Amino acid sequence: MPLTLPPDPIAEGPDLRAEIVIVGGGFAGLSCALELGGSDVDVLLIDARNHNLFQPLLYQVATAALSPADISEPIRRTLGRHRNLRVLLGRVTGADPGARELQLADGRRVGYGQLVLAAGSDYNYFGHDEWRAHAPGLKTVHEARLIRQRLLLAFEKAEHLPDPDARRDLLTTVIVGGGPTGVEMAGAVAELGRFLITRDFRGLFPDDLRILLVEAGPRILAGFPETLSRYAADELHEDNVEIWTDSSVETVGDGFVTIGGKQIAAGCVIWAAGVKAVPVAGWLGAEAGKGGRLPVGPDLGVIGFPGVWAIGDAALALDKEGAPLPPLAQVARQQGQHLGRALRKQARGGKAPGPFHFHNRGNTAVIGRGAAVFDFGRWQMKGAIAWYLWALVHVWLLVNFEKRLLVSLQWAMRYATRQRSARLIDETADAAMPATTDPEEAGPPEGGAPKSTRRATPRAAAE
Repeated sequence: MPLTLPPDPIAEGPDLRAEIVIVGGGFAGLSCALELGGSDVDVLLIDARNHNLFQPLLYQVATAALSPADISEPIRRTLGRHRNLRVLLGRVTGADPGARELQLADGRRVGYGQLVLAAGSDYNYFGHDEWRAHAPGLKTVHEARLIRQRLLLAFEKAEHLPDPDARRDLLTTVIVGGGPTGVEMAGAVAELGRFLITRDFRGLFPDDLRILLVEAGPRILAGFPETLSRYAADELHEDNVEIWTDSSVETVGDGFVTIGGKQIAAGCVIWAAGVKAVPVAGWLGAEAGKGGRLPVGPDLGVIGFPGVWAIGDAALALDKEGAPLPPLAQVARQQGQHLGRALRKQARGGKAPGPFHFHNRGNTAVIGRGAAVFDFGRWQMKGAIAWYLWALVHVWLLVNFEKRLLVSLQWAMRYATRQRSARLIDETADAAMPATTDPEEAGPPEGGAPKSTRRATPRAAAE
C-alpha cells in the first residue's frame, strides 16, 4: 500500500491562526495577554523562550545574589489559568502584513487577525557585534550566568597567582555604560568582591580588586538630575569604583579592552551601553525610527499598518510633550495593560483603542547596600529611604506572590549575613577566559584580539 502524505500546510494556508497574535513574552506582551485572559478572544503568544524574565534584577543573578529561577517563570504557568490564551515556542523571522501572516524560523506560518509586536530589545554594540562574545550584556539568563562564571573564576584563578600585578589584572572588571544597569552592576560587583576577599579567599587582598565604570558621556546616570548623578558617583567612589567619563571603548578583545588608546587587561568585561529594538520594522518592511523602534500613533498602532500594534521597547511612542518614551519596564507594562484592555473592549463591539497616556511612577537605580536614587520628576529621593523604596517596587513587579516572597526572604538574609548563596560555577564555565593578557607575548593578533595565555601586563594607569 503506497504511503499517503498529509496535505502540504503551506499550500493549504498557515499552520496556526489566532484572532490576536502577540510576539514577545516580556513585560509588555505578558501584560497585554493577561488583560485579554478570560475573554472570548482567541489569543496566541509567541516567544523564543519558554519563560518570562524580570530583567531589572538580572544583574543580581550575574553577581550571585539570586538564582535564575528566582526572577523567571514559565510563560505557560503565568497564562495557564486562562483557557483562551495559547503559547507557542518559536522565533519570528518575518511578516506578511498583506496576508496577515508571520513566518517562523522553523518554516511554519502563523495567521493573525490583529498583531501585537512586543519583541523587546537587545544590547547595541554600535556595529561591533563581535564584541558580544567578550563583553556579554544582561538580557538573558545565559548572559547573566556567563558573567557570574567569569567573575567567580577570576577569584579562583587569581588566588594562586604570586604576581600582584597579574592578580589585579585578573580581578579587574570593566563595565561599559554608565546608565542604571551599569551603575547597579558596578555596585554589585564591588559588594561581591569585598565579601569574597574578606570571607573566602585567604590569598587575596582588597587592593587586588579593581572595578572600572566607563561612560562615553560627561556623567553617569545621564537620564537623572545632576544632583542624583553626583550622589551615585560619590557612593561608587566610596566603594573604590573608578569612573571614567567622556571615555569611549575602542576595542574589546579576549581579556582586554582599549579605551582612549590604553589597553586594559580585565578578567571580566560587561556591556551595558545602550539598547536597540529587535528588528520588527524589518519584518513589516517599515521604516524604523530611533533605536530601530517602530513609530506608533497615540493608540499604539503602527503607522501605515492597520491591525498591527507595537508596545514596549519595540515601539517608538511619544509622550504629551512629543518626546520618545524611554524603554523602561513601567512603560512596557502600562502599554501592555492599556492595549489589552482596549482590544478586549473592541472585541465586545466597543470603540477602537484610544490614546495611551503614560503615568510616570519614577525612575530609579540602586547603587549599593543601603544606597539608591529615585527621580519622580518634580522631586527626588536618595539614600537608604530610596533603597527601601527601590526594593519594594521591584518585589511588587515580580510576576507572582511566590517570587515576591522568595526574593524578599533572600534579600533579608543577604542584608543580615552578607552571604551570597548562588555562587556556583558551571562545569562548562568559560574555560577560554585568560588569566592575563600580554599582546607582545601573544604575537600577531588573530581576529583583532591577542591570544589567551597566563601572563601579566602592565596596567593602564587610571589615575
